[in-house]
Amino acid sequence: IWEVRGPRRHFTHSKVMTWVAVDRAIKAVERSGLDGHLDRWRALRSSIHDDVCRRGFDPERNAFVQFYGAKELDASLLMIPMVGFLPADDPRVVGTVEAIQRELVMDGLVIRYPSQAAVDGLPPGEAAFLPCSFWLADNLAAMGRYEEARRLFEELLSLCNDVGLLAEEYDAAARRQAGNFPQAFSHICLINTAHNLSLERGPVRHRSAH
Repeated sequence: IWEVRGPRRHFTHSKVMTWVAVDRAIKAVERSGLDGHLDRWRALRSSIHDDVCRRGFDPERNAFVQFYGAKELDASLLMIPMVGFLPADDPRVVGTVEAIQRELVMDGLVIRYPSQAAVDGLPPGEAAFLPCSFWLADNLAAMGRYEEARRLFEELLSLCNDVGLLAEEYDAAARRQAGNFPQAFSHICLINTAHNLSLERGPVRHRSAH
């Protein structure tokens, strides 16, 4: 998802998204009555799910990791309950969210991952990536931690400029937006989080429960 320039890895987020593709194909066929190889696809969906839970999760850390065999975290792991791969209250999801809060939150906002030459070749010090902070708010809401989610959402809203626009990043040290501006990704995430906080059963709670 981040277009890293390091060696090839089995990135956990990418594996989860392959599960999403198969899962949505199955559901589309089930709901539409169209033809499809459902037995084969269900077996594939189960196989991918088992593989991710076995190889993308570190029991010692009680968290999913950036790629198979890694110890590092990645904010894209916040998508796991948001796409319905696991429920938001699954202990592995809770452990991952708490680890991200400890290690990837800087000045109240979420960075994508620790910059390392072995993965990306980028120097340390990247600004917070705003969509990731919205994802954290979504996870907190799905876990029933609404006050935390709302505080983070309001903090993110305060970063909008005078006409309500957001960039892709925020540099807390310089107190300015950074990166591509305006960034549609950030605004889509803002809308999604607003839905998740304003509806009794927002989209993330619905998907994470299935």
